[in-house]
Amino acid sequence: MSINVYAVATPFVIVLALGEFAYCVIRRNGYYAFQDSIASMGTAVLNQCVNVAVALLVLPLFIQLGQFAPWQLGASSPLELVALFLGVDFLFYWFHRFGHRTNIGWAAHSPHHSTEELNYAVALRASVTQRLFSFLFYWPLVLVGFPPEAVLAMVAFHLVLQFIPHTRVIPKMPRWIESWLNTPSHHRVHHARNDVYIDKNYAGFLIIWDKLFGTFEEEKEACSYGLTSPPNTWDPTVINFQAWGKLVSDAVATKSHWDRLRIWVMPTGWRPADLPPRPSVGWQKDGVELKFQSTELPGVRGYLVFQLLAAMPFMLLVSHHASPLSGWQKLVLSLLFWAMATAWSGMLESRRWSLPLELGRVLAMGAAVTWWLMHTSAPQSWTALCAAWMGVSLVWLGVVRGASQGATPVPQGSR
Repeated sequence: MSINVYAVATPFVIVLALGEFAYCVIRRNGYYAFQDSIASMGTAVLNQCVNVAVALLVLPLFIQLGQFAPWQLGASSPLELVALFLGVDFLFYWFHRFGHRTNIGWAAHSPHHSTEELNYAVALRASVTQRLFSFLFYWPLVLVGFPPEAVLAMVAFHLVLQFIPHTRVIPKMPRWIESWLNTPSHHRVHHARNDVYIDKNYAGFLIIWDKLFGTFEEEKEACSYGLTSPPNTWDPTVINFQAWGKLVSDAVATKSHWDRLRIWVMPTGWRPADLPPRPSVGWQKDGVELKFQSTELPGVRGYLVFQLLAAMPFMLLVSHHASPLSGWQKLVLSLLFWAMATAWSGMLESRRWSLPLELGRVLAMGAAVTWWLMHTSAPQSWTALCAAWMGVSLVWLGVVRGASQGATPVPQGSR
C-alpha cells in the first residue's frame, strides 16, 4: 500500500479534535477530562503504530488470497468505489458485533469502551489487538476480486470516517438523516453502559444494518459512558490486556478441557460453570455515576501537554509512508511510545516509578531519533528540533521532579 491513509488523515483528525476541545472549553460543558484525554491520546499514538505494522502483515496474506478470486475487479470508477465502501461497511457491522458478542472479540475491542467520556480524544483510544481482528474480517472482499491494496485503503478510510460520530457536541439531527446515517446520537447509544443501550448500534457508516438485524436503539435517556466493569487506571497495558488476562486466568483455572477450549468463542461474559462469579466493579452509588479519578504529580499537566504535542511528529516517523526510518527503527520507536504512555499514566497516578521511566524514555527516544536522522537524508532541521525537544524535556522533568518531592504520593485512583 503506497500511501498510509491514517497518516494522511492525521491533520484532519487533529484539527477536528482541537476544534471540539476549544468549543468545549469555551462552553465549559465538561465534555473533556484532562486525565482521561491524556490516557486516550497516549493510547492513540500506540494504535497508529500498530495500524502500520498490521497492514504490512496482512497485505501479503490478502495478495495471496486474491489469486483465488474468480475475476478481478477494479477500484477506480465511482461505482466500484461505492461497492467497495458498502462491502467494507457491511462487514464492519459484523466485525463490530463479533467484538461485542464473543469473549475473544470483546477482549480485543473493550479498550475502546474503557473511557468514561465521549469526545474526539475517546475516538482515538483504540485497542492495539483489535486491528488484527478487524483486517481479517475483510478477506471476502479480496476473494470476490477487489485489489488487496484498495481493500486496506478503504478500511482505513472507513475507520477515519467513524471518528466523526464520537461527540456529544452534535445534537440529534433531522429524522431523514438519522434514519440511515450512523449519527453522533446513534453512536452515543453504542458507547453508553445504560442497561437499555448495551450491545446496540454497531454500524460504522450506515445505521440501516442495525435496523435490518435488530440491534438498533434510539437515544432517549441520558447516556453514561464506559464499561460496567471499568479498569480504574490510566495504564495502557492494563487497559489493553485486562480482558485478555481474565480469559487466560479462567481458561487455566477451569478443570473442564472443553470449557478451556470454548471459552474464547462463547458469548461475552460467559465463564466455566466450575468457577465462582466474578466480583463486580461499581461505577455508580445510589444511582449516581462515579467516574474514576486519580491524584497526579504536582505541576505535571503542562509537561504532559507539551509531550503530547511533541509526540505527533515522532508518531509520523512510524506511520507516514515517506518516513526515513527503517522497519526495525520504527519498531524500536513504537516500543518507546509504549514506555511513554505507561510513564504518563504513572505520572497521572503519582506512581514512584513514573519519573525515572519518563527520564529513560526521553533520553532513549531523543538520542536514538537524533542519531537515526543524522544518518538519513532527513533535513538537518529535524535533527536540531529533536535535540532541542530532548533538552527542553529534561529540564522540564527536573522541574516536575522538584515539585513532586515535597508532595505525598497517592498512587491509587478513586471514585
